[in-house]
Amino acid sequence: MATADGPTYPRVGAGLGESLSLHDGTEKLNSSAVNRILMEFLVYFGRAIFVLYPVYLTGYLGLSVSWVLLCMAMATWWKKNRQRKDARIGTAIDFVNNETRVVNQELQSALQMATWVHFPDVEKVDWVNKVLQQAWPFFGMYMEKLLKENIQPAIRLSSPALKMFTFTKVHFGHIPLRITGMKAYTDEVDHREVVLDLNICYDGDVDIDAEVKPPITAGVKGLQLKGMIRVILEPLIGQAPLVGGVTFFFIRRPTLQINWTGMTNLLDSPAFSSLSEETIMDIIASLMVLPNRMCVPLIDQVKVDEMRFPLPRGVVRVHLLEARDLLAKDTFMMGLVKGKSDPYATLRVGNRHFKSKIVKENLHPKWNEVYEFVVHEAPGQELEMEVYDEDTDKDDLLGTFNLDLGEVKRDIEMDQWFPLEGVQNGEVHLRLQWFSLKTDPSLLMKSANGLACAMLAVYLDNASNLPKDHSEIAEHQKHGKPLKEARLTKKKTAGPDSFVEFSVDKDVQKSKVAFASKDPVWEQGFTFFVHNVQTQQLLVQVKVNEKKTELGVLRLPLSRLLTTSDMTLDQRFQLERSGVNSQIKLKATLRILSIEKPPPKIILKPPPEDKQQGPQTNQGGNAPASTPSANTSSSPAISSNTGLAAWGDNQNGSDETWQSPSSLSHMRRYDSQSLLSENSIASSRFDLSDGASFPEVIRNHQGSFGEIQLSVRYATLRNKLIVMVNSCRNIFRFSENGTDSYVRLYFLPDQTWIHRKRTHVKKRTVDPVFNHKFEFDVSLQEAQTRKLDVAVKNGKMFHSRDRKDIGMVMVDLSQLDIVKGVTEWYELTLPGLKKLI
Repeated sequence: MATADGPTYPRVGAGLGESLSLHDGTEKLNSSAVNRILMEFLVYFGRAIFVLYPVYLTGYLGLSVSWVLLCMAMATWWKKNRQRKDARIGTAIDFVNNETRVVNQELQSALQMATWVHFPDVEKVDWVNKVLQQAWPFFGMYMEKLLKENIQPAIRLSSPALKMFTFTKVHFGHIPLRITGMKAYTDEVDHREVVLDLNICYDGDVDIDAEVKPPITAGVKGLQLKGMIRVILEPLIGQAPLVGGVTFFFIRRPTLQINWTGMTNLLDSPAFSSLSEETIMDIIASLMVLPNRMCVPLIDQVKVDEMRFPLPRGVVRVHLLEARDLLAKDTFMMGLVKGKSDPYATLRVGNRHFKSKIVKENLHPKWNEVYEFVVHEAPGQELEMEVYDEDTDKDDLLGTFNLDLGEVKRDIEMDQWFPLEGVQNGEVHLRLQWFSLKTDPSLLMKSANGLACAMLAVYLDNASNLPKDHSEIAEHQKHGKPLKEARLTKKKTAGPDSFVEFSVDKDVQKSKVAFASKDPVWEQGFTFFVHNVQTQQLLVQVKVNEKKTELGVLRLPLSRLLTTSDMTLDQRFQLERSGVNSQIKLKATLRILSIEKPPPKIILKPPPEDKQQGPQTNQGGNAPASTPSANTSSSPAISSNTGLAAWGDNQNGSDETWQSPSSLSHMRRYDSQSLLSENSIASSRFDLSDGASFPEVIRNHQGSFGEIQLSVRYATLRNKLIVMVNSCRNIFRFSENGTDSYVRLYFLPDQTWIHRKRTHVKKRTVDPVFNHKFEFDVSLQEAQTRKLDVAVKNGKMFHSRDRKDIGMVMVDLSQLDIVKGVTEWYELTLPGLKKLI
């Protein structure tokens, strides 16, 4: 850039953004630049002395040059060894933090093992492959009949150049399709359907020859197809064949490789192979890649349109907020000067994709953009995100990220940083919201900031009595309906090549082309986002394929759907500016977008005590679990007929937080000696379920269950929470010799068996001393929001279903000064125990 004073050039190595300017041949530097250059010179001079002084000293002392070489070799060995050690430590830390991802990548890249090995929730189905191998010859017979009777006529009608297209040989070889893994969904789906995900792999010796036009021939010899196909069996019925219909489709586009023969072997060249395979993939996608499906109804009561295009599962709103620590891809001066990046992001769900704005020269870009996607299958469909650095030639990839939208559906709202995959560093900040589809007009709200308030789903079925072209429409309008004799004697002509164009404001979508038919059948579905139901309308235009002239128009105000049953219109509509009897059949469904807040935890106030009910128990029966007590006699008495446990109250008499036993049973899990033991479900999974059995001696006990001393401290320098289980006193005595006891600890919300911590068993004592230390890697802010679930358990092995609980306590860390450190005695209680009256 030139100025009035002269040209300005960027200074090589200027990391802080300073610039160097020349004026009358004199160099001008600011003070910070001078200090920086002097510091760099001193560092360089110090390094030179550090390296050269040993050489000078060796010569001065008259030592051999071998000493110099030995020292250099030792320094090089130490440096390499240090690098290898750092690499091993870094790899170990990365493995611990991302164990599942690292194991999956290693298995996939190095071992090339089957899919069912990569993912534990995918099962191996060798028996299905054996069935496919046995039935493969009959599948080849079916495909030969399908290609010759259905595909061949469609290809001939698609273009005048293919009127003589003929399949001369169809053979699907001897290598059958293989299913490398299958996953069944049970909890996430409706109880009247079965959902299966099949990972398919086909590397077959298919041999297909076709004659395009003599002497031009074409053929395929060898085909590779890989992808995941979803099979839905619904609805399940109570009579044969037990399933109303079968629906199958690809959630994502599969990968395809074709070995061409004949004249089409020209397509094997790099210039044409991608074009041909991409064209075939477009055909496959138009048939059986979401939102398109292949449906086979098995009973007459099933509606084909509902199977082929069911209502979507919901809508996901993605807030692309920002990113941080992205890689710097831009370089200057032949790579000597490292710059930054010009990042942008692309987001895709199914066939809908967006591109964000480009942020120039920033490794911590802020986009603050919002995108909306219709979700047809969750779990299954994924949000596919890629971050690029814009360049003049080819954009550099800065990382990718995939998220199963089933997680968003489960959590309803997600706001967190996600690490980018395939790169050393980089994270992206997303906020995702799941919107359900409702039929209540009262939930309709005005859209804010251009966001959608409703969704419109349109199923295009067919049309009837379309005119051939615009001239036929004009003739009908001029002369009216032709006479019956004229209609009978008039030569029958082929119908138009027509398609339908839908538009809601600027959102325009087109159907496939139906060739040479006055009664075309499309059977396709479309979705639109609606911002104002009262003013927007659906515009339907039937057009000729090549000329783009209109054959008919339909205007449907969206406000009309608000007054219909189930907000749906399913009928034939008369086309305007078309033939006299020209009609189009479609189904339009409107749904209101509604976000459902996650269900809150059940928090109840203490119920009023009823003096007329059962008598109060002795102290400690249901004492506040997290209240430190100096001795057992100081514990307040609480009525046992409430059936509730007080959690999180403190000494100063603050409000108590109460939870029902059913909610607590879902919150806390218990450990077990064996996950496969007979009593693992009864005593190991949930410790506060109603009606759970305790030993008779526990049920008959009316006194205190003892106390436990805990020390809790947060080590700021190490970023660790340290919990010391010191000792217990006056715990319940199971025998004359005392009790065999141990302490089990969970750091909530980590309440699975894997995260269980426990001490050693102390035998034959009611005052055990453990002095066992546990450490948790957690930040101070997070630690102050979590709780400790501590339980004292009987270490004696029982052969009955009796519980091993002696007492438990819930410690709310938000009520403690963990930075300073706290050591307290806590009263042990059994909240799920029902006392005998």
